[in-house]
Amino acid sequence: MKWQGRRASRNVEDRRGMGGGGKLVGGGLGGLVIVLIVAFMGGDPTAVLNELGGAGTGSGQPYVETAEDQERAEFVSVVLADTEQIWSEVFAEEGMEYVEPTLVLFSGSVESACGTAGASVGPFYCPGDQKLYIDLSFYDELQQQFQAPGDFAMAYVIAHEVGHHVQNLLGVMEQVQPLRNQLSEEEYNKLQVRLELQADYLSGVWAHHAEDMGLLEAGDLEEALTAASAVGDDTIQQRARGYVVPESFTHGTSEQRKKWFYRGFEAGNLKEGDTFNAKDL
Repeated sequence: MKWQGRRASRNVEDRRGMGGGGKLVGGGLGGLVIVLIVAFMGGDPTAVLNELGGAGTGSGQPYVETAEDQERAEFVSVVLADTEQIWSEVFAEEGMEYVEPTLVLFSGSVESACGTAGASVGPFYCPGDQKLYIDLSFYDELQQQFQAPGDFAMAYVIAHEVGHHVQNLLGVMEQVQPLRNQLSEEEYNKLQVRLELQADYLSGVWAHHAEDMGLLEAGDLEEALTAASAVGDDTIQQRARGYVVPESFTHGTSEQRKKWFYRGFEAGNLKEGDTFNAKDL
């Protein structure tokens, strides 16, 4: 992706080294799915992770920015700026105004309107404060554990979380949230999958316009598709457990995530991303 020397967003809040009240919440890949459900719906992920036994104490070690961290921070800031420009234009075409989110960089743990979260939670969006949160060490995990290297794989992660912000602005999350207490866990999981796949679609819409801006390089699209596939529920569960439990899926399979990202990439608009009424995911 062509990003060096380009405009960076001013909506970046750097909390690295500040900690999150000295409390780290864990959960790993298994906890990630559960925590993101709660966080996306405006709840408190800390309570969930405490029940999982994932709470712990921070090491108290001071944060020291490496040259790699500095470059990653610059990169995600440029990607965020691109999402601001693209979604502002897309919203304007629909007669709406885009409200820019804030991206929070943290190390170890962080406080959000959705509660306290640790690095093991992974990147997340909190609708309560309209902020994206990311510990840049996640990109090591993306490359090494998920086998999804490349700068556009990193960009996909940011674009997906911004996709949740778009859903929040469009009122999608507001419609989904009341259903939590009305549906069974299995039925609500199915609804959550549709929410996640729509965010993948929206990240594809962003990629479509990024290509129109001449920002993509050879292999970038493949990097994003590899990342989308790597974080599919079936792939994660197979790696972690050795088997899959489809009724527990909350983000969609690898094929579904690739499919909806690519559909957004081809369409480049809001109209064709209605995952909630799609018969075939």
